[in-house]
Amino acid sequence: MKAFLNRSEAGRQLAKALAYFKGRDDVTVLGLPRGGVVVACEAARGLKAPLDVLVVRKLGVPGHEELGMGAIASGGVRVLNEDVVRMAGITEAVIEQATARELRELGRRERAYRANRPFPDLHGRTVILVDDGLATGATMRAAVAAVRVHHPAKVVVAVPTAALDTCETLRKEVDELVCLTMPEPFFGVGAWYEDFAQTTDDEVRDLLEQARQWQGIHPRVQEP
Repeated sequence: MKAFLNRSEAGRQLAKALAYFKGRDDVTVLGLPRGGVVVACEAARGLKAPLDVLVVRKLGVPGHEELGMGAIASGGVRVLNEDVVRMAGITEAVIEQATARELRELGRRERAYRANRPFPDLHGRTVILVDDGLATGATMRAAVAAVRVHHPAKVVVAVPTAALDTCETLRKEVDELVCLTMPEPFFGVGAWYEDFAQTTDDEVRDLLEQARQWQGIHPRVQEP
């Protein structure tokens, strides 16, 4: 039995679970591309909150890229899953090679999604980080670390589905964690969606542009 029809429907359900943030002027929603932006767009719409994107890239184990040994995020943040690194016998050289490769893709996505728009000012704000789900949690941990650099008042992680042990670990690193379903056994994020088709760069750009239009506002930006 699938928990969600698709990412948009999951985002609407997530907005209901986050309703106590609705209408507040100190909230910013950040979606993790690509699929997380679809969920985040519906959540932000429901909360009447500004939406932006935080680019994060998973560092996959060579030959088993779906297994995350860590992740990187905008701002030079890198988080490693030490358990995976140790169990898979990953060397520092392999980690550095994967980091360099994903840094190139991270830069490309930053340019594709943000163009010339500056990163939003998160200082003193409640930041809600949204993805379409969490498996190992390495990507979200990198996102949390990247956001902490900007001194937000509160960091909230909100996802439709996640592995139970990942939630228990991540909960210790954030101010609040909201997860709609933590099935056991987990099987992976896509297992809990009827439609888990890959999200494209064009879809991410379109959603971000739609959000700016229906919000009718311009998110605060960092002072140079």
